[in-house]
Amino acid sequence: MRRAIAEGEVKPGDRLPPAVDFATVLGVNKNTVIRAFHMLREEGILDFTRGRAVRVVGTAEHSAVLSRVTDLLQYAGGFGYQAQDVIDMISAQA
Repeated sequence: MRRAIAEGEVKPGDRLPPAVDFATVLGVNKNTVIRAFHMLREEGILDFTRGRAVRVVGTAEHSAVLSRVTDLLQYAGGFGYQAQDVIDMISAQA
C-alpha cells in the first residue's frame, strides 16, 4: 500500500477495499491486513474508524520519504545503530 501511494496509484481521498478483500487477494489472514492498516494510520497515511471506509490521507511524497526512512533505519540497524543514532547523524548534517 505504501508503494502504491508513493507511485501515485492510490491518491489522498481514495477509499480502500475492506481488509478481508485485501487478505483474499494477498493470500494472508485479514488480521495481518488490519495490522498493516493500523501501522499506516499511525504513519499518517491512512484514516479510518470502525464501520467506515478506510481512506488514504497521506501524499505520494510523504509515503515515498517515509519508505526511504524505513529502509535507512533497517540498514542502519544492521550495523547496530538505533533510530536516535540516525536522527543524531541527520541533525549533524543539517
